[in-house]
Amino acid sequence: MERPPQGRMVLRWRVGWRRAVSPQGQSPRRRRGRICMGGCANPSRAAAWAAAVLVVASLGGCASDPAPEPEGKEYGRPLPPGTPALERVTDLAEIPDLRATFATRELAIEALDESLAYFGKPSSLTWFPYATDDRSISHADQVRTLELLRDALVNSATSDEFQGRCLMLFDFYRSRGWDGSGEVLYTAYCEPIFDGRRKADARYMYPLYGLPTDLVKDADGTPRGRRADNGHVVPYYTRGELEANGHLDGLEIVYLKDPFEVYIAHVQGSARVDLPTGDQLCIGYAGKTDRPYSSVGLRLVEEGHISSSNLSLTTLKRYFRSNPGELNRVLPHNESYVFFVEREPGPFGSIGARVTPYHSVATDKSVFPRGGPCVVVARMPFADPDDPSGITKRDTTQLAFDQDTGGAIRSAGRCDLFVGTGHEAELLAGHTRDEGQLFYLFVKPQ
Repeated sequence: MERPPQGRMVLRWRVGWRRAVSPQGQSPRRRRGRICMGGCANPSRAAAWAAAVLVVASLGGCASDPAPEPEGKEYGRPLPPGTPALERVTDLAEIPDLRATFATRELAIEALDESLAYFGKPSSLTWFPYATDDRSISHADQVRTLELLRDALVNSATSDEFQGRCLMLFDFYRSRGWDGSGEVLYTAYCEPIFDGRRKADARYMYPLYGLPTDLVKDADGTPRGRRADNGHVVPYYTRGELEANGHLDGLEIVYLKDPFEVYIAHVQGSARVDLPTGDQLCIGYAGKTDRPYSSVGLRLVEEGHISSSNLSLTTLKRYFRSNPGELNRVLPHNESYVFFVEREPGPFGSIGARVTPYHSVATDKSVFPRGGPCVVVARMPFADPDDPSGITKRDTTQLAFDQDTGGAIRSAGRCDLFVGTGHEAELLAGHTRDEGQLFYLFVKPQ
C-alpha cells in the first residue's frame, strides 16, 4: 500500500461485517460467528498469573502524552547501518500495561488467527530469522509467540491474569524510533467506498488501472522501474506522464467521478466501489511505480494554503471543492502511481492477512518482523459517543499484529494503524497523527 510518511491524510474504510470499533470500552463485532473463550481458569492458577501483575501494577500505563505538532522531525530517517530496530525492555516500569486490551480480545484473536494462517505458508520462512539487539528470532519462535498469546487471550479469566501471563511468557522489545529515542509517528488508514462505473461516461471518467506488464518488481514487491523495449530497467513514468501519454490505456478496471477519489484510493491501496447494478467491486493493491511519494497535504501547507494544525482529509476535500483547478496543479507533485487488482472482500495486508480494525498495523518490513504481535502505545482518536460527528482523543495501549506495509511507511519511526470502515473511520483516520511508542512481543528463550 502507498502510505505517506508524514502529515498524510489517510483513510481506508471497511464495509459489512467488520466496521470500526473502539478498542476500549465497547463490545467488538464478530466476523465469523462466536469465538469460544474456553473454560473457566483454575482460580489458584489465575491468582498465580495475576501475582505477576502486582509487581508493576503501581507503575501505571505507558501511554504517550498529547503529541505536539511534529515539525521538523525526520520520521523516515533510517537508523545507522547495522542498528537493529528493536531493543529489549529491561525496566519493568517501561513495559506496557496490556490489561485494557483484554476487553477486545475477540477481535485480537481474529487478527492473531490471520497471522497464524500466514505462518502456515512456506513463503513465511523466507523472512526469518529476525535480529533484535540481543537475540535472533526464528520462524518457530514467532509461531510459538502467537500460540502462547492466543492461549493467554482465550484462557485468562481476568485482565490481571492476562497481563501476568504476558509478563511471564514474553520479552518486550521497543522500536528505537526515528532517532533512537523510541519515538514513533502514528497515522491511520481505512478502506474507502466510492460510487463507480465499469465503463466511462460523462460523469464517471477517472479510472483505477490494473498492473502494467512492464513494471519490474523484486520478489518482495519492491518496485524497480519499467522494462524498456531494449530490455533495460529504467525509471517508470511519473504520475503526470502516465496521465498524459496513454501508456495505461486498456488497463482500466473501474471509473470514479472525482480525481481526488482516485488519489485517495492510491494513498490507501484498496477501495470498495458501488456499481449501479447493486454489486460492490473490491479493489486491492497490485503494485506501484518506483517514483517517490510526496504528500499533497504537506505541499499545500508549505505553500501557505492550509495551516499544519488544520491539516485533515476533511480540510483537503473542502479546499479542492473550493479550488477545483488546484487538484491538477498539485497532484503531479506526487510522482508515484499505484495499480490495482479485483479481489475478494478484504482488505488484505501485505502478508495476505485480512486486516482487523485497531488490531492490524502497517510498518516497514525491512526493519520490523512480519506477522507478529505488537503493542501500540499512543494518543488515538475515537468517535465521541455524545457527538456522532465529533472525535475525542485518549491515551491508548492496544494489542495489534504487524500484517501490512506501505510504499511510503519507511523506517523504525513510522507505524500505520487500520481503524475500520465507513464515515466514522474516515474521520478517525484523517485525524490520526500523533507520537507514541511501538513494542513487539517474543516468547522468552528456553
